Amino acid sequence: MLAEQQHQLTHLITQAVQAVVPEATPTITLERPNVAAHGDVATNVAMQLARPARRNPRELAQAIVEHISQNPNSQTLIAHADVAGPGFINFRLTPAAHQAVLTAIAQQGDNFGKQPARDDKVLVEFVSANPTGPLHVGHARQAALGDAICHLFSSQGFEVSREFYYNDAGNQIDNLAISVQARAQGIDPDDDSFPADGYRGDYIVDIANDFREQKTVQAADVEAIQGSGDTSDLDAIRQFAVAYLRREQDADLKAFGLEFDTYYLESSLYTSGRVDEVVNELTQAGHTYEDGGALWLRTTELGTGDDKDRVMRKREGGYTYFVPDVAYHITKWERGFHRAINIQGTDHHGTIARVRAGLQGLERGIPKDYPAYVLHSMVKVMRDGAEVKISKRAGSYVTMSELIEWVGRDAVRFFLVQRRADSEFVFDIDLARSRSEENPVYYIQYAHARIHSMLRQAELSTEVLHQADFSQLTAPTELILLQRLAEFPAMLTQAAQDLAPHQVAFWLRDCAADFHTWYNAERVNVEDTALKHARLALAHACAQVLKNGLAILGVSAPDKM
Repeated sequence: MLAEQQHQLTHLITQAVQAVVPEATPTITLERPNVAAHGDVATNVAMQLARPARRNPRELAQAIVEHISQNPNSQTLIAHADVAGPGFINFRLTPAAHQAVLTAIAQQGDNFGKQPARDDKVLVEFVSANPTGPLHVGHARQAALGDAICHLFSSQGFEVSREFYYNDAGNQIDNLAISVQARAQGIDPDDDSFPADGYRGDYIVDIANDFREQKTVQAADVEAIQGSGDTSDLDAIRQFAVAYLRREQDADLKAFGLEFDTYYLESSLYTSGRVDEVVNELTQAGHTYEDGGALWLRTTELGTGDDKDRVMRKREGGYTYFVPDVAYHITKWERGFHRAINIQGTDHHGTIARVRAGLQGLERGIPKDYPAYVLHSMVKVMRDGAEVKISKRAGSYVTMSELIEWVGRDAVRFFLVQRRADSEFVFDIDLARSRSEENPVYYIQYAHARIHSMLRQAELSTEVLHQADFSQLTAPTELILLQRLAEFPAMLTQAAQDLAPHQVAFWLRDCAADFHTWYNAERVNVEDTALKHARLALAHACAQVLKNGLAILGVSAPDKM
């Protein structure tokens, strides 16, 4: 149903309830029945009211149905209403109500499904890889999830910012530097003198060679850095290696079709003194204590569900990794992003309560559930029936660039969001490359391309299609497809609320299936001109909405395949 139809039906139900049970104030929810034969939309309002009204739910439901049927304002919307099961009310909409979606799609085009702009900002932080190696398949899943969530919030009228947080401080960066230095000095990973915690992938050799050859590298938002060639200068190697890998990650993200609005460096939190400020503020507020030479945060007292207090400053010196995260999230709040979403791997689960506890301890009026988190499981890559574990270049994992090279950007994006983020996922390379109904990307894009083939053959202008007589569309498969298209805006709203782009992927697959079922059941190129134009208009509208849905996932909608 379209939003205005939902409001109309809700109002009709509310009026009926007020007449039947005047003292009631129910929450009216509408949902699609699990079985299509039961109707187009259902409500459980009678079951809600039965106990407080001390009435049989089916008898109460029947009274509500009778009142609605007597309301003259229901005639254009409701074709039939009946009571089912323990007291559900099922409604069958009129054909005209179903057909109304085509006018909305014709008028709104690319904007169908989008909500008006609102004065509300959201910051989505994702990928946020350590600049110590190429982006891997886990980063690719973050990229697909994060960008889709950004598109979802944009569709709901939010002002969205994409942010990449570079973890460019700590032991991992030191290990990167000494690894590049060792290779630059001719030390092989198999040599006993190679750093025990060093990185061994072939990309380290590439960095070392370019450093020795005094090449220049430049990443996003930073000045160009030229390698000095001095293999004894570890600090120069560190700066060059980080810039080199940041540039490589930028190239991978560009190939993925992803751009970030801001890049935030972890190192800046230290150089600006923000980390020390946060620690001092928490200490002055009485939320820390010393024990065993370490500084602890009283996380168990700050109401975020942590099961024990956490070390902030280690006995041997240096802060634990969640401390700069607290400082970083304060900057998000101060920048006006009172809604923030982090896309991270499930291995970050333990940091959620700690970061939120630190934010609560700063007493800035930040909600206890800030920021929101979407935690994703890792991805297993299968090819030719076997798991792919090793990339020669990366040394130990499948890279984002390899996935894109093997199956293309569209398949990578769609496959990595088609399941719940926290579910384990097997990325089947062979399936993603197949041209079959089992490949959801191909199946959906083929539906879009088939429609455009139909429209090219018909040679009708968009204006003619928009002026078609939609009342011709009364076949069962047509009504099902019209109902599916009408669900699109509400589906986007729900997916944004749930931070669940997989709902868009499910909907697209279902919509493509409804289109193919209709196409196989009803002839389009019929002698009746009015019916032919109406069916072509339905196909045209379906292509538009498929395109809009694919755009949410960052996937193309080809006109030809």
